Amino acid sequence: MPVNPEVVGRTYGPFEAYEVTRIKIREFADAVDARSGAHFYPDIARAEGYPDVVAPTTFAVLIAQRAEFHVVTDPEVGVDFSKVVHADERFTHHRPLVAGDVVQAAVAIESITQRAGISMVTTRTEITDADGAPVSIIRSTLAVRDDS
Repeated sequence: MPVNPEVVGRTYGPFEAYEVTRIKIREFADAVDARSGAHFYPDIARAEGYPDVVAPTTFAVLIAQRAEFHVVTDPEVGVDFSKVVHADERFTHHRPLVAGDVVQAAVAIESITQRAGISMVTTRTEITDADGAPVSIIRSTLAVRDDS
């Protein structure tokens, strides 16, 4: 069964705040082989102008995927996650994420395009800081195979 195109525009969140910590930044930097000392050591990060350890630019995907979980598990959307392939991810950063940030995410289903038995589901996740100021926007597209 294809993904339900009538859910375009549906929004979810904002969700529980996410605290960005040094440990999470270091673990992510290790996982993606980001070797800048600013990801690991506060003194290097401060020397580079950051208030604390700075996250690699793709760290925001951790926060976005927590929000996108609500889209792929919504039965009215109709995503069968066993038939999903990640197709695209794009980031627009207003500022870097640094240790000590407390942020929230909200996600919207931006578009659903269906062709040749594939539904391309694009979401837009907006991450904001504790004051509501924008931090990052993540656009993610999933390709969902329809086996009906």
